[in-house]
Amino acid sequence: MLGKEEELEKNRSDYAQNTAMDRADRRYLRHERENRLLIKTSEDRRVFDDVFDMRTLMVLNSMISDGVFKYLRSPFASGKESKLYLALDNNDKFLAIKIHLTVSAEFKKRLQYIAGDPRFSNIKKGSQNLIAIWAKKEFRNLKTAYEAGVSVPSPYQVRRNVLAMEFMGDSEGNPYLNLVDADPITSEDYDDVIEETAKLYNKANLVHADLSQYNIFKDVDHARIILFDFGSSIDIKHPKSKEFLTRDIVNINNFFAKHGVKILPNELAIKRVMGETNN
Repeated sequence: MLGKEEELEKNRSDYAQNTAMDRADRRYLRHERENRLLIKTSEDRRVFDDVFDMRTLMVLNSMISDGVFKYLRSPFASGKESKLYLALDNNDKFLAIKIHLTVSAEFKKRLQYIAGDPRFSNIKKGSQNLIAIWAKKEFRNLKTAYEAGVSVPSPYQVRRNVLAMEFMGDSEGNPYLNLVDADPITSEDYDDVIEETAKLYNKANLVHADLSQYNIFKDVDHARIILFDFGSSIDIKHPKSKEFLTRDIVNINNFFAKHGVKILPNELAIKRVMGETNN
C-alpha cells in the first residue's frame, strides 16, 4: 500500500507522463496533417502534366472568356521552364499557347537576363512575380522583333505566365521542324540565321541570348528560318550583350560546321551581325 504522499507523487508523475504523451500525440497528428496537406498541394501542382495549377487555370479561363482562344488541344513542345500547346481561336485558326511553369526552379537562374536589362529595372522579389515578368519580357521581345521585321512568331497577348502567339506550323496543326531535326541543313539556312540575327540586333536592338539549333524553326514550304523562344533576349545596352551574342554565334557556327556547311569565322560573324562589316 502506498501512503498518501507517495500516491500523490505517483499521480503527479502519471499525469506528467500522460500530458507529455498527449503533447507528442498532438505533435504527431499535426505533423501528419501537415504532411498530408503538403502531399495534396504537391499533387495538385503536378496535375495536368505539371502545367495547370490553379493560378494558370484561372488565367486560361479568363483568356477563353475574353475570346483569345476557344480551347487547348495537344502539347507540341516542352522544356524545363515552359510547355507549348496547340489551341484554336473562335475562327478555328491555330495559335500557340506557351505556359511558363510556375513550379519550375529554373527561373532563378534567369535573373542575369533581367537584372541588367534597362527595360526591366524595377524587379520585385518572389518566384511568381519573376515568372510573370519573364512571360511579359518574352512577349515584349517578340513584339519588338516582329515589328522590326525579324522572322519570329507574332505575339498576341500575355497574362501572368501565359503567352498566346502565332502558331508556326502547317494547316493541319503540325509544327515546323526545329533546325536540329531538319534535313538537309544548307548554306542558305546558315545565311538566313545570320541575316535574321543581324536584323534582330540592328533593327530590334536585341540579342537573342539563347540561340541554338533547338529554338530555330525551318519552314521548308516557304524556304524560311524562324527564330523563337525569346524569354532570354536582352537589349543591346545590357552589360553582357556582347558576351551573349558571342555565345549565340559560337553555338550556331558549331552546329552548321558539324553539318559540313561553310561558316564565317566567329569574330567575322559577330561583326557581320553587329553591322560592322558587309563582307
